[in-house]
Amino acid sequence: MTISSATSSLTGSTPVLSQKSALRWVVSDVLTMARRNLLALVRIPESLVFAVIQPVMFVLLFRYVFGGAIHTKFSYVNFLIPGILVQTTIFGALGTTIGLAEDLQRGLIERFRALPMARMAVLGGRTVADLVRNIGVVAIITVVGIGVGFRPHGSLVAYAQGCLLMLVFAYCLSWGFAYVGLAAPNSETAQAMAFPVIFPMTFASSIFVPLSTMPSWLRVFARNQPVSQTAEAVRGLMLGSPHGNSTWISLLWAAGALAILAPMATRRYRRVA
Repeated sequence: MTISSATSSLTGSTPVLSQKSALRWVVSDVLTMARRNLLALVRIPESLVFAVIQPVMFVLLFRYVFGGAIHTKFSYVNFLIPGILVQTTIFGALGTTIGLAEDLQRGLIERFRALPMARMAVLGGRTVADLVRNIGVVAIITVVGIGVGFRPHGSLVAYAQGCLLMLVFAYCLSWGFAYVGLAAPNSETAQAMAFPVIFPMTFASSIFVPLSTMPSWLRVFARNQPVSQTAEAVRGLMLGSPHGNSTWISLLWAAGALAILAPMATRRYRRVA
């Protein structure tokens, strides 16, 4: 079914769409917008290069500069890479903030609203495109990690589960970044608004160092915040080590974030467009 026929069904000129047809229409529009965003990314390769260079710099910095001073129960490189992968996916979700702020600033959001497309196509397409980009970056950082000595001890299935967990977690957070992008007047402000939230969550966590090295007052926050739970779960899956209930706790955080942030972003989209 084409978008135009779907629209005429919704307006009453033809029989009302069945739920299956309506869902197909929404999925088609979301994928169309995702493709548009991915093509825009290909046309501006500098943004993709930056998305890769930043985590590579973190890998090299912590592996060769700070690694000798940080002691863990694993080799430090094995401790570090799963954490860097989690950080990379979360930072990658910032693309949602910047992309939506740029579209809003250039007036594209208003033009999209004038097109006969599903209401959630713009936000859904943006978050799906950034998820696809994250998958590519994760693959690159995995190769870099292996190049600097990372040796996962878990099974290939467990490694894939760890990757899937952090991608799901980052995707759910990206809806919060979508809200920030729609609330900011431009992309620079949007990025500045997002960093005060994302930096404490990533650096005050178990991504780079064991929680036991932190002061007791900070350890309480770091242990119970969602990024640490995700990092511990991913690290446990990739290294084949016990990680308690971190996987389920991370998934609960992700589900809660999606349940709260997606409606917030959707309401904001309806207000600004």
